[in-house]
Amino acid sequence: MIVLLLYVAMFVVAFLVVRILTSKMVSSKDYTSLKTVTFGDESTVIPNRWASFLSILSIFLLWGAFTNSAWTPIHMPGPFVGDTQFTYVMQAPNGTQDEATVHVRVTPTGQPKEKISVEPGEGFAKNDAASVSAFRSVLILMDKNDEITRKMGGKVVEVDGKPIVPGDRISIEDGTVVMTSKGTLNFVPEAGLQMEPVWLPPPESVIKRLVEISSEGYQNFTLLEHLGWSLLRVVIGFILGAIVGIPLGYAMGLSNWFRGWFDPIVEFMRPVPPLALIPLVIIWAGIGESGKMILLFLASLWIMTIAARAGVSGVKITKIHAAYSLGASKWQIMRYVIAPNSLPEIFTGARVAMGVCWGTVVAAELVAAEKGAGMMIMVASRFQLTDIVLMGIILIGAIGYAIDILMRKSEEYLVPWKGKG
Repeated sequence: MIVLLLYVAMFVVAFLVVRILTSKMVSSKDYTSLKTVTFGDESTVIPNRWASFLSILSIFLLWGAFTNSAWTPIHMPGPFVGDTQFTYVMQAPNGTQDEATVHVRVTPTGQPKEKISVEPGEGFAKNDAASVSAFRSVLILMDKNDEITRKMGGKVVEVDGKPIVPGDRISIEDGTVVMTSKGTLNFVPEAGLQMEPVWLPPPESVIKRLVEISSEGYQNFTLLEHLGWSLLRVVIGFILGAIVGIPLGYAMGLSNWFRGWFDPIVEFMRPVPPLALIPLVIIWAGIGESGKMILLFLASLWIMTIAARAGVSGVKITKIHAAYSLGASKWQIMRYVIAPNSLPEIFTGARVAMGVCWGTVVAAELVAAEKGAGMMIMVASRFQLTDIVLMGIILIGAIGYAIDILMRKSEEYLVPWKGKG
């Protein structure tokens, strides 16, 4: 919740600052200003580059602030590190009470715990010492050196002057003390607002791991080989799906027989997620490369089919009538009217299909793959190497984004008439 509120606040501040700074810098004769109607006109909604830059910067700053990164100037409050103590009151079976102190040393994450020693003190309740790492907890058997133990009927009745019974949670200066069902005390040091490295490492750790794997490789393959094999599988699966799906979509859009025959199949398979097909594909084709290709083929097939069918169905009938009136044949109408006007829908479907394939290949590589981005993430997760997992996720997202940009640029070059009637 804190992260979400901070992100919303950064969004609002960035929006206001950019609007104020750029309001006087924008030319009064730019493309948008010359239009009489702008609301609802997609051609006037051009991505604000400042907004894109600040969006990435905001995410980076939040990431660094919550992971104590050396690359960011602002940090959220971190976990408590150092020495602290709390007192407890032990009550004997006859009702007499004695107070003792527990000294705790909290060490930074990744460093060995430091043992401390204290004087036991007088009375039947003796002072105790414990050590724990930040973000962790320590169980304190406070009666292990007491003259009256729990087995003898002794029990803790107060912590730092506050009554306590099994199940209670007492907040102290540098943490929390919880009494277990067996009467022992569990000390949890204050965690602060920062994330533990095992859950979210700082940016520099991810970059360091990227440089290391780029030069040394991971699991007997280089980083380029892992990413290259994933990309190759995606491209092959996508091309196979397009080769079959586009003609099938055209046939369904032009023939009522093809539409009636294949429509139940396409509409049945369309909502089925590709990941649900993994067990069936393994049974049919095994865990080798052929199984992965079939899965990616099926992931793109239905999307490309529906896109091609929608492209054909969306061609304006007036254009077809105009072509017929000029004496065009069916082949000429197909070549010069239907195909060009359906390409925008096909490109949109191709972008969606490529994204689905890129997400599916990662899951497919989780099953008995020797190389690939998904395999790299899976192996790293087994050993809780969060920096490698995060590195893989960032690379997958960056490559997927680059593919989408490439396809958008290709669409602009190959289909310049999109949106122009």
